[in-house]
Amino acid sequence: MSELANYQQWVTQATEEPEHYWRNAAEAISWDRQADTILDDADKPFYRWFAGAELNTCFNAVDRHVIDGYGEQDAIIYDSPVTGTKQKITYLQLQQQVASLAGAMASAGVTKGDRVVIYMPMIPQTLVAMLACARLGAIHSVVFGGFAAPELATRIDDAKPKLVLSASCGIEPNRLIPYKPLLDEAIELSTHKPDHTIIYQRQQLEAELQVERDLDWLTACEQAQPHDCVSVKATDPLYILYTSGTTGQPKGVVRDNGGHAVALAWSMKHIYNVNPGDVFWAASDVGWVVGHSYICYGPLINRCTTIVFEGKPIGTPDAGTFWRIISEYQVKSFFTAPTAFRAIRGCDPDGDFIKQYDISCLSALYLAGERCDPATLTWAQEQLQIPVVDHWWQTETGWPMAANLIGACPVPIKAGSPARAVPGFNIEIVDSAGEPVVKGESGMIVVKLPLPPGTLPTLWQNNQRYYDAYLSQVEGYYLTGDAGYIDSDDYLWVMNRIDDVINVAGHRLSTGRIEEVLSEHASIAEAAVIGVNDELKGELPLGLVVLSSDNELSQDEVSKELIALVREHIGAVAAFKHVVVVDKLPKTRSGKILRATMKKIANGDTYKVPATIEDETVLAQIADVLATA
Repeated sequence: MSELANYQQWVTQATEEPEHYWRNAAEAISWDRQADTILDDADKPFYRWFAGAELNTCFNAVDRHVIDGYGEQDAIIYDSPVTGTKQKITYLQLQQQVASLAGAMASAGVTKGDRVVIYMPMIPQTLVAMLACARLGAIHSVVFGGFAAPELATRIDDAKPKLVLSASCGIEPNRLIPYKPLLDEAIELSTHKPDHTIIYQRQQLEAELQVERDLDWLTACEQAQPHDCVSVKATDPLYILYTSGTTGQPKGVVRDNGGHAVALAWSMKHIYNVNPGDVFWAASDVGWVVGHSYICYGPLINRCTTIVFEGKPIGTPDAGTFWRIISEYQVKSFFTAPTAFRAIRGCDPDGDFIKQYDISCLSALYLAGERCDPATLTWAQEQLQIPVVDHWWQTETGWPMAANLIGACPVPIKAGSPARAVPGFNIEIVDSAGEPVVKGESGMIVVKLPLPPGTLPTLWQNNQRYYDAYLSQVEGYYLTGDAGYIDSDDYLWVMNRIDDVINVAGHRLSTGRIEEVLSEHASIAEAAVIGVNDELKGELPLGLVVLSSDNELSQDEVSKELIALVREHIGAVAAFKHVVVVDKLPKTRSGKILRATMKKIANGDTYKVPATIEDETVLAQIADVLATA
C-alpha cells in the first residue's frame, strides 16, 4: 500500500470508526482497568475518552520500563551550559527519585485529586516533580519560571493548590533569578494560601525558608517513605496548564490521564519517528505545553531518552550549542521553535558552527510554537540536509493537529505549511458565518467534534467558558482561533490568529492583559496593544497610549515607567519595549478600538478603512505615527 493510501485509510478510520481506531492505539499503554466505553458521547459536546478505564501515567512513563528490564537505560540527560553541569539519570534512578518525592508530598498532605503548582527552572527535578504528582494522582500546574509574582498569584488562586514545588533560583546566561522571593510575594498576593512549599536548593543561590510552611526538598525526600503509583480514572485530570485568553483571566486547560497517554504514545512513533531507546530532544521549557508533552511525558512513555537543556540557542556559549548536544548525545529527532533558528541563523548565516560537529545521527528537525516563515525553514533544510518539519498544534490540543507523519507516511514538504491534518483531527475552513469555504480560500480553522484523545476535555472548573471560547461559534466544531486555508493537495496553511493574542517567541500573551497593566499607570488615559512582526521573536507587543490631561512626565519618562511596569506584572517574557504616545486611538462609532486595523498598518499590510469608523482623520494620524515608530 502506498504511503498516501495508508494515510487516507488512517484518516477514514479515525473519522468514521474512531472507537476502533483509538482502541488499537491504546494497546501501547498499560492499563489497570480496561475502558467500558472508548468514546463517551453521553454529554455532548463534552466528549470523554476511555471512560471506565484506570491507569497511572507515572507508571507508564517510568515504572513499567524498570519492570521490563530497562532500569539501566538513560531516562533523562541534563545538560546545563549556564552552570557547566552534565548529568545522566537512568530509569531506575528516576523511579527512586520520583517515589521519594511522592512520599514527601504525601507526608505534606497531598492526595489524589489535590492540586500542586510547580514553579521551577529547567532542571531534572522539574520532571521529577511532574511525575511525582502523577504518581499520587495529584493534578499539577506548571507555571513558567519567567512569570512575575502577580501572574503566579492568579494561577494559585484559580488552581487552589495544597502544595507548591519550587527551586531557590533560575539561571540565565548573565544573571540569577531568585524564585523564592517571587513565590513569597505571589502567596502574599493570593487569596488562597497553600499549606506548604517544597524548595529545591540550588548551590548558586540558596533560599531562606519560612519555618513550618517551607520544606527543604532533599531533606523531605530523605525522610519520606517511597510512594507507590495510585490508580486513577482515565478521565481524571493529569494537569492544568494556563494559557492566555483575550481577557486578563488565564484559561486553565485540563489534560486527562488516559487520552493523553494514548495520543502521546501514538505521536512519538508516527510523527516524530522515534522508537524505544532512541534519544529525543525538545529544546523548550516545561512551562509550555511542548515541555509537558515532549520533554516529560511523551518520550518517557515511549521509553526514549529525553534531554533537559538549561541554556539558550546562542550565547551559551555560542550558536553551536544545539549541534554540540545533538552530536554528543546522538539525538535522533530534534524539536524546537522557529525563534531559536532565526537566532542561530542571525549569528551563523553560513552554518559554520554546524560544520564543526558530526550530526549524522539526526534524522529530522521539527519546528512549532509559532508559524515558521519559509526563509527560516529553507535555511535549515539547506544547512542540515534532512527533513525540516513544520507542524501545528496548541496548548489546548496537547499534541499536533497537522504534521508530516515522518514515522509512518511522509509527504513532500511545502515551506510555510505544516502539511496535512493528523488522523483524528477533522480540520475544515469556514467563513465568519460558519459555512465551509472552497479549497484555497481563507477562513477560520475549525476541527469537527469529537476532538481525538489527548485534547482538552474542558477548562478547569469552567465548562461554560470552555463552551463559550471554543465550541459556541460554529456548532459541532472546535474553534482553533487561527485563520488559514487548505490547498488542492489538502495541505493546511496557518496564516494568523483571529483574536488579539500575540505570539512572542512561542509565548502566547494576551494584549488585553498588557493593556490592563498599562492602564494602571496614573499618566495613561487609554491604551491599546498590538502585535507587530519581528524577525527574531515572530511578534513583539507595541503599546499605543493616550496620556491623561494631568500628566506631568515627559513621553520618555512615561515610556520607561510603562516598560518597567509590564516587566513587573507580566515578566520579561512579554519582551515589551516599545511605547508610542498618540493623541487619540481610532475607534468605531460604538467605541471599539480598531486594533486589527492598526496591526495591519504597523506591519505594512493592506487594509481597508472600516465603515463604522468614528473619525477617519484619527486613523490617518495613527498611520503617520506608526510609519515613523
